[in-house]
Amino acid sequence: MSTSYGLKVGDRCLALRATVLVVLLIPSPWKETTMSRRRQIYEGKAKVLFEGPEPGTIVQYFKDDATAFNNKKQGTITGKGVLNNRISEHLMTKLAGIGIPTHFVRRLNMREQLVKEVEIIPIEVVVRNIAAGSLSKRFGIAEGTPLPRSIVEYYYKSDELDDPMIIEEHITAFGWASPSELDEILSMTLRINDFLSGLFLGLGIKLVDFKLEFGRLYEGDEIRTVLADEISPDNCRLWDIKTNEKLDKDRFRRDLDRVEEAYQEVARRLGIFPEGGPRDLQGPDTVQ
Repeated sequence: MSTSYGLKVGDRCLALRATVLVVLLIPSPWKETTMSRRRQIYEGKAKVLFEGPEPGTIVQYFKDDATAFNNKKQGTITGKGVLNNRISEHLMTKLAGIGIPTHFVRRLNMREQLVKEVEIIPIEVVVRNIAAGSLSKRFGIAEGTPLPRSIVEYYYKSDELDDPMIIEEHITAFGWASPSELDEILSMTLRINDFLSGLFLGLGIKLVDFKLEFGRLYEGDEIRTVLADEISPDNCRLWDIKTNEKLDKDRFRRDLDRVEEAYQEVARRLGIFPEGGPRDLQGPDTVQ
């Protein structure tokens, strides 16, 4: 028996099998796209930013890398990225619950979270409740001295210039933020400080000081100022209330021991320490 193409049935079956085999061997564009790495946008000291899966989103990948003194000291804190991802998710979600707008959308996996794409305002906002670090050095105040009231400081984000301290006039004169944006940033900062101070106090932790960053979120014709970056032991000084033991990156800065355990203790008190314990902290080797 033959077909209209002049092939016998047996030959036709062989040809069909060959065709199917060729089709299976040709890479699927869909599979190739989903398996390929996301396009990297930026790599910072503690995070890598990738193009998000949805328009207007970015994926933040939290690294274990640790730096201090504007990158002059470098090292690794095992599991830091996993813990900071969870801690930042927890605190950003809590802040959103009291009406603080943030860039956070959701946590994707152990080391990644999805955030809204924002234009970062090049200002670091530092809130100080207790004397420590550079404030103690500048004014000769013993570390651990409670301040008469919370102090808000501004620093220009520039590694090349070692993040110099600036005042409101610098910010508005150089156009880094408008007066109305600055008012909004200060208002949110004070609310964040009140909320986080109370939250950590309930966990037996002093919120000594911390750093915040804000960004502009463009939604159609509207521009909103939102909390960005992260909130974690990387950018907060957290001390145990009873012992004043440091539970933050100061343990790395000052060559103290049990750095990893300090981060774990903060997560444990927040009730978000990974169920599997330290063995879960390695995380994936590559970003999918």
